[in-house]
Amino acid sequence: MAPAVLGVLLFSIGPMIASLWLSLTSYDMLSAPEFVGLANYVKLMGDKLFLKSLSVTMLYAVVVVPGTMLAGLVVAILLNAKIPAMGFFRSAYYLPSVIGGVAVARVWAMLYNTDYGLFNLILGLFGIDGPGWLTDERWAIWSLIFMGIWGFGGTMLIYLAGLQGIPKDLYEAAEVDGAGKFRQHLFITVPMLSNVTFFNLVMGIIGALQVFAEPFVLTGGKPNNSTLLLPLYLYRVAFTYLEMGYASAIAWVVFAITLVLTLLVFRSLPLWVHNEAGED
Repeated sequence: MAPAVLGVLLFSIGPMIASLWLSLTSYDMLSAPEFVGLANYVKLMGDKLFLKSLSVTMLYAVVVVPGTMLAGLVVAILLNAKIPAMGFFRSAYYLPSVIGGVAVARVWAMLYNTDYGLFNLILGLFGIDGPGWLTDERWAIWSLIFMGIWGFGGTMLIYLAGLQGIPKDLYEAAEVDGAGKFRQHLFITVPMLSNVTFFNLVMGIIGALQVFAEPFVLTGGKPNNSTLLLPLYLYRVAFTYLEMGYASAIAWVVFAITLVLTLLVFRSLPLWVHNEAGED
C-alpha cells in the first residue's frame, strides 16, 4: 500500500494543503509568499470578472448537466432495443467520451468556423446566414453548451448498464395492464434508474464545474468574457497575472461550490431515489 499512500499524500493531499495556505497569501512565484489572511476571499466578493465567470459557469452547468442526462437516457433506451449492428451504435455514441478534450475541441472549432464550418454551410443551403458561433457574444456560450451536451457517451453507457438490471416482467405486467411505451418508461424505467440518475447527477455537477480544455481551446474566454468559465479564469489569474495566492482562493471557492451542490443532492436522495425495498 505504501506507493499508493505516498502518491495520494504527495500529489493530492499535499498540494491541497499547499493551495489552502497559498490562498491566504500574496504570491507571484517570484518572491516568498506574504501572509494576507482572508484578503483574497474578500477581494473575490468585489471582483466583477470573478462574478461574471461564476454566472457563466452556473449557466453552463444548469443546462449541460440535465441536457447530458436526458440525452444519455433517451439514447440508452434506444440502444437497449434489439436492432442490427447494436454494438457499432453503442461504440459510436460512447467514442466522444474517450477522445481527448483538445482533439475534440479542434474538430468543433472547424465545425463552428464562420466561413467554412459545416454548420454554417448547412444553414447556407437554406438561405440562412450562419452566426459567428464562437465570435458572437450571444452564441459563444451556447456553442460550448451544445458541445458539452454532445459528450453524453459516458452518461449513456452508465444508463445502459442500469437498464440491463431492470426486470423484464415489470414491463410485461405494465403492457398487460394497457400501458404504452411512454408510460412504461415514465413509471418503470425512470424510477428504477433513480440510483443511476443520482450517480450521473453528482458526476455531472463535478464535471461541469471543472470543464477547462474546451473553452480554453475554442474561445479562451472570449468574446467579452462571455465564455469565461471559472477554471479558465483561475488559469488566467494564475499563469497570466501570476497571482498564485488569488488563484488558490478561486480554486477553493470552486471546491466549496462543488461540495455544497453535491451535499444538497445527497440530502435530496430520500425524496426521489428508489431504494432496495422498493419504496421511494
